[in-house]
Amino acid sequence: MSSSSCPFCDQVVPSDELQRHANGHFEDEENDNKQRQLAMDFELAQQMAFSSTSYDNDNDNGDMPQEIKCEGSLSSNKLSCESGTSVMGELNVNEKVSCLIGSQNRGAFYKVEGGLMSLLKNCLELESHDSTSILSGYVDHYQSIEFEDFGWGCGWRNIQMLCSHLLMQRPETRNILFGGSGVVPDIPSLQRWLEVAWERGFDVHGAEHFNYKIYGKKNWIGTTECAALLRSFGLQARIIDFGPKECEELYLSVPGSSSGAQMENLIDANKRKTIKVCGPMDRYLVRTNDSDPQTGSSGHENSVYFKISQNVTKNKSPKKAKGHQVLVDWVWNYFSDGRICTYDHQRVNISEKTPLFFQHDGHSRTIVGIQVKQKCNGMQQYNLLILDPAHNTRGLERALRENIGWQQLIKRGIHTLNKPQYQLCYIDSGIAAGVDVELLKTIDSIFLEI
Repeated sequence: MSSSSCPFCDQVVPSDELQRHANGHFEDEENDNKQRQLAMDFELAQQMAFSSTSYDNDNDNGDMPQEIKCEGSLSSNKLSCESGTSVMGELNVNEKVSCLIGSQNRGAFYKVEGGLMSLLKNCLELESHDSTSILSGYVDHYQSIEFEDFGWGCGWRNIQMLCSHLLMQRPETRNILFGGSGVVPDIPSLQRWLEVAWERGFDVHGAEHFNYKIYGKKNWIGTTECAALLRSFGLQARIIDFGPKECEELYLSVPGSSSGAQMENLIDANKRKTIKVCGPMDRYLVRTNDSDPQTGSSGHENSVYFKISQNVTKNKSPKKAKGHQVLVDWVWNYFSDGRICTYDHQRVNISEKTPLFFQHDGHSRTIVGIQVKQKCNGMQQYNLLILDPAHNTRGLERALRENIGWQQLIKRGIHTLNKPQYQLCYIDSGIAAGVDVELLKTIDSIFLEI
């Protein structure tokens, strides 16, 4: 058999293998270049994560998503992060985080001049003198977009609204949320962040239901996914369940599924037998009885709102609150820190509390405040103040600026709470570290009977 020398390495190889051997030099060089480029991209993204680079939080056109800008080119980084799951699957979790920091996009929203919450505050102040309102501070409204996420994206939009508040009102969160970018990511980027949270061990059972994959999918999500995502950054996200006693062990059903009908039939029949109805959003919550609280994994017992939850019905009347009034009482106590209804006798008060992720069968919204009115008969009428992702932001702005019709869009009285079960997710103060982060990986909740 004849042999020849390789023109690149002078190695003697059989003549019929010379071409394959020579081509191998080019393949090795190409692979080395790819590895070097990927390493450079990871290094750049890591520098971004810990840099003090400030990002412009304005979205002037209000319609088109904006990519996060930074010094240096991220084109190859973006390609490696978004070219498919096969590439992302080859990276470890820290590499995925570094890659995601550089490739995430800013979530598009219509920016209201002066702020939507400021307009709402002005309208509430113009109402009659027999009312008191409490509002969260800054919140941007993220609406669902037709042909993009309308019909399934409400959960992601509520997360965006909560994060807009956290980034503006809680300076300590800016350095930890989304790699310190200082902006609220779009839905695909949030889906990537949730996958990272799952891979890190947050809400393992929920992650298993989705097979650890949510990116690019149109699955409904709820409070547990919100809690898992925010907890992965060290935020103290907590969940409260509201439902009838006979449904205490009943998991929140999937929007649009038959579970809600099963729950209503159970209530109408006045059955006492526990029926397990599971759905992907909140099926794995570990319920605790409010008279015998479980301590440990959730950290609920360390929260001031844990005590409020145990005594929520004792706030305003010697009689025990019934029905959905329990939920309304809890929301009032949350925003007011348990103060009396007059709340320092101011018409409109700004609370330091985050908005509430408000989940029920079929939809989710964001509670940004609450109002109480003193009626002539001495009774009190409560209205939850809600931003709905299904509403058009420009329409909300116009109604508030003109002070016409905004009540129908934002106010929700207790008579509108007609679902058998609700969930709230709130963000307690403080950033977890070390062993406390490990405790946050298990998602559980407090159950309150309505």
